Amino acid sequence: MEQLPAMQKAAREFERTRPGVRVDVQLTPLGVYWTKLRTACTSGSAPDVFWMNGPNFGLYAGAGQLLPLETEGPDAVLRPADFPADLVSLYRWEGVQYAAPKDFDTVALWFNKEHFDRAGVDHPDSTWTWQDLITNAQRLTDPRRGTYGIAAPVWAQENYYDSIPQAGGWVISEDRTRSGYSDPRTIEGLRLWTDMIHRYHASPTLQQLTDTEPTQMFQSGRLAMFQAPSYNAATFWADPELRAKTGVAPLAKGRRRATVIHGLGNVVYARTRQPELAREFVRFLSGRQASLIQGKHGTAIPAHNGTQEPWAAGMPEFDLQVFLDAVDYAVPFPISANSAAWGHKEQQLLARAWSGDESLTSMTGALTKAMNQLLDQERRSGS
Repeated sequence: MEQLPAMQKAAREFERTRPGVRVDVQLTPLGVYWTKLRTACTSGSAPDVFWMNGPNFGLYAGAGQLLPLETEGPDAVLRPADFPADLVSLYRWEGVQYAAPKDFDTVALWFNKEHFDRAGVDHPDSTWTWQDLITNAQRLTDPRRGTYGIAAPVWAQENYYDSIPQAGGWVISEDRTRSGYSDPRTIEGLRLWTDMIHRYHASPTLQQLTDTEPTQMFQSGRLAMFQAPSYNAATFWADPELRAKTGVAPLAKGRRRATVIHGLGNVVYARTRQPELAREFVRFLSGRQASLIQGKHGTAIPAHNGTQEPWAAGMPEFDLQVFLDAVDYAVPFPISANSAAWGHKEQQLLARAWSGDESLTSMTGALTKAMNQLLDQERRSGS
């Protein structure tokens, strides 16, 4: 819903340059988006152009549901050099580009200034290490007030897809054939979060985080710190009271500094009746003009290089430059042909470790086995 005004304005600008063309911007709630899209693609009734994300990309590209997009020559739909390299490669399948990056999100540490000031703790900054994060999360936890130093939900993009590379671990091999969940450094990256709950008691339990969504906990003042992507900025900024007491800083550094980068891509349906016009629309949507429109509306960081400043400048109370600087040390979002299959196993098994019902090492062992089996099935099926 938040991105609808920007998309409508971009569509009207495209129509203005293409007399006689009418773009119908359709809004589908996230909860049903992927179900409806899969049905529409299978039946041949999908939109000419639609959004794609990393976890689902392999399913659509591997099934031939997307049209290739030229990246060279006079017919190029996108120039790879115009976007962060990891976003371009995210939407390349077997050497072919199938999406033009629309936006991107990196992750940073949001914090409640009032909690820090009351506890006499300096606000987080780029010098923070994991030890600083742990020590201060403990100092900021106040059982009498029912407040915690940080939230440690079983969230991939926001938490362990960041801490795993920070520890020097990996989720999936570069050739997308092997799981990295038995690597000791991957386990170290996961343990940061289970320890926040069970060893340091600086985070709500998994049950508490299930009963009340962590973003709501932060907004209501029950959390001092909360790792979240850049797209939360517009939500936090919209509340004047929350805005005044909220700050943002780079993620704490482990063995290295890292954040996962992800973003939506604009794609063309393989069975569109207007392939050239659809490609032209994708070229416009991911181009400079539409990207500036998107940035000025503040809901997402435009992916096109050189168009991010309006987004950061539009909410001056926050140091949003940290999200833009993070591109320099970002790592790609881990995917395969059917990321959703092993992503489900990932959440299911890691939750047992987060809850304390099973050991982390036993769950990562089980996850490695399950994930490798699913990746083997992908290879055998030719996905």
